Amino acid sequence: MAVEADLDLVEVAPNARPPVCRIMNYGKYRYEQSKKQKKGKKTGSQLKEIRLGPRISDHDYEFKIRHAENFLKHRHKVRISVEFRGRQNMYRMQGRELLERAEEDLREIGAAEMPIRDEGRNIVVIIAPK
Repeated sequence: MAVEADLDLVEVAPNARPPVCRIMNYGKYRYEQSKKQKKGKKTGSQLKEIRLGPRISDHDYEFKIRHAENFLKHRHKVRISVEFRGRQNMYRMQGRELLERAEEDLREIGAAEMPIRDEGRNIVVIIAPK
């Protein structure tokens, strides 16, 4: 039947009892299988990092938040950190407020994965896309 139809006899499910075979174009079948494999291989989200200083200017802050929005739109997680050096450690509360502001500005596109936390010289929040 396959030869008469100018097609191939393809064993689709060899482990089934009885084995399942189909008459089809084998090249087209392989192409569709490779497309399914590629579709299933989607790359996972990456973790992108944005570093802020405790005394960042408004323009610089907005510029970096736009980058964070872009990362979130591309389905990546964003780690926003405020780094303190030397005497800047006295202004940790300002850094926490800065992260809360960033969290609020990104609320439409993403949500905080965990609460704001201290990591040594840094204060960090991780925002995941919605």
